[in-house]
Amino acid sequence: MKKLVLFCSAIFLSAAFVPAEVDWLTDFDAAKAKAKSDHKLVLLEFTGSDWCSYCKLMQAEIFSKPQFQEYAAKNLILVELDFPRAKAQSDAVRKQNMKLASEYEIEGFPTLIVLNPEGKRVANFFGYIEGGPDAIIAALEKLPKS
Repeated sequence: MKKLVLFCSAIFLSAAFVPAEVDWLTDFDAAKAKAKSDHKLVLLEFTGSDWCSYCKLMQAEIFSKPQFQEYAAKNLILVELDFPRAKAQSDAVRKQNMKLASEYEIEGFPTLIVLNPEGKRVANFFGYIEGGPDAIIAALEKLPKS
């Protein structure tokens, strides 16, 4: 009986150290305000979440990984600007996303735009990023924070 209790405790303790998933915001203005107050970069992800195969691949191979999630929680405000084909989306979000896609001249998915805490663009990443979380984290670490 003691072995079973120890085993269950070990599972419970190890689960407590798994990083929580970070939140992807959909309100651009709220994200900018949060980035400014928290002194973090903003990562805008222009995606077709329910139809774009490379967008789905980036979600599975980068954004869902604990290494990226830990980095993002400390350094980024994440914003999903989605252009779904089958998934429901409010008119306000759809209108905001179309406006931002036009403003940032988005030509394909996935596209990542990085803004500094003041809202100035500091980087663009077009298409699928190879190399998993390490590659995107290394690129983000080279960017100016202000």
